[in-house]
Amino acid sequence: MPVLVITGTGTEIGKTVTTAAVAAAAVAAGRSVAVLKAAQTGLRPGERGDAQEAARLSGAPTAVEVARFPEPLAPATAARRAGLAPVHPHEVAETAAKLATEHDLVLVEGAGGLLVRFDAAGGTLADVAAQLAAPVLVVAPAGLGTLNATELTARELRSRDIELLGVVIGSWPPSPGLAERCNVADLPEVAGAPLLGALPAGAGALAPAEFRAAAPGWLAPRLDGTWDAAAFTVRQAPAAYAPETGAPDAAR
Repeated sequence: MPVLVITGTGTEIGKTVTTAAVAAAAVAAGRSVAVLKAAQTGLRPGERGDAQEAARLSGAPTAVEVARFPEPLAPATAARRAGLAPVHPHEVAETAAKLATEHDLVLVEGAGGLLVRFDAAGGTLADVAAQLAAPVLVVAPAGLGTLNATELTARELRSRDIELLGVVIGSWPPSPGLAERCNVADLPEVAGAPLLGALPAGAGALAPAEFRAAAPGWLAPRLDGTWDAAAFTVRQAPAAYAPETGAPDAAR
């Protein structure tokens, strides 16, 4: 797995911190890692972007952006409003492929969800993964709404014959409610792929040394970690996994 594409089911759900954790676990396992941000939006030149933040937390030696746009919008929209050339999927794929010749693992982080548009032609992160023949890791939130968004993302990947490596919960609350606890068992089912980790809420605020020491414990062995999905599910899911008052459709 020289290249792994990391997407989210939306924005602000822990995608960058998950990317950092995957990088940290790989570095701890002795692998050289590059973090590649397909399109950074919402920042001006000189401000630390997602790739740089993931590298800072993880100790990955290489952080690269393909494009940067100042407004916090979808890349295609941000590029158009800024009067800048958009980023195209083939540019991201070519950059990742070059980095893969120099590193053991390249983590390609998208912007928002899988189908957020990069350019006027409708190019997306899914196109990048397809061009690279790379598996995709989906980062999902823990609470209400996550099942629907995760299943839609998984269906889109399957429709394109792109491998879904698994799902990571981007921010697990210290006191999970019923929805979060049920979702631990439901996420692998709706995704058709294993749960490969759960990051504690606030993980991104840890000092880099603490983050690097803890990261393998948040991720499954498939991601160079030690986290046990079965044990986590038994510990967190409701007893007998039975609804306490009847689960409404809105829980999806």
